[in-house]
Amino acid sequence: MTRTCALTRKELPVEALVRFAVSPDGLIVPDVDARAEGRGVWITLSHEAVAEAVRKKAFARSLKSAVEVPDDLADLTKLRLEQRLLSALGMARKAGQFITGATKVRSALEANEVVALLTASDAAEDGRNKMAGTLRALNHARREQGFAGAEVPHFELLSSAQMGLALGLENVIHAALTTGAAAQSAVEKARRLAQYIAPAKDETTDRAAVNGVLLSAEHDERR
Repeated sequence: MTRTCALTRKELPVEALVRFAVSPDGLIVPDVDARAEGRGVWITLSHEAVAEAVRKKAFARSLKSAVEVPDDLADLTKLRLEQRLLSALGMARKAGQFITGATKVRSALEANEVVALLTASDAAEDGRNKMAGTLRALNHARREQGFAGAEVPHFELLSSAQMGLALGLENVIHAALTTGAAAQSAVEKARRLAQYIAPAKDETTDRAAVNGVLLSAEHDERR
């Protein structure tokens, strides 16, 4: 399914867009799950694009009516995407598909049981690099063994405090999602948040998201 970005006028898959709806009081609000009733406005899934759409009054132009648009809509959209990810992580934890702690995460990586690695954005550099090295080894082994599908992604999108508060845990630095429907839902929400906050990137790479950036193969191998 495709929709047209109200800012660029490009037709894109809905996965590459974020929807906005009009609240009953005429306010434009993020509809990140695309479930709100009524007419909506689709914008490219990018903080920069949403901010530009606010500046250029793309919402009123698309709806052909006067609407109130918050100046901080781009930041509010990021917050909504973070909330959806945290909620999904909570569901994955309840389903037994979310583990924390460096030792448990490393063991799960080595056993090829992980569908995504999550590192707190405020993690210490040494710990981050060690875990990233374990993930690199796993992805290399998967390639060598001919595993189908994409490599296991690495996300650094949330602080330890954000994850800990939402999940009722303390000091969440290293975490991983394991196989299951709830975990896969969380991975998809993490990808959307990563795409939203990512700066301009190399469109020729499909490298995993770290700090919201899709790394080039050369850069990724240096980590």
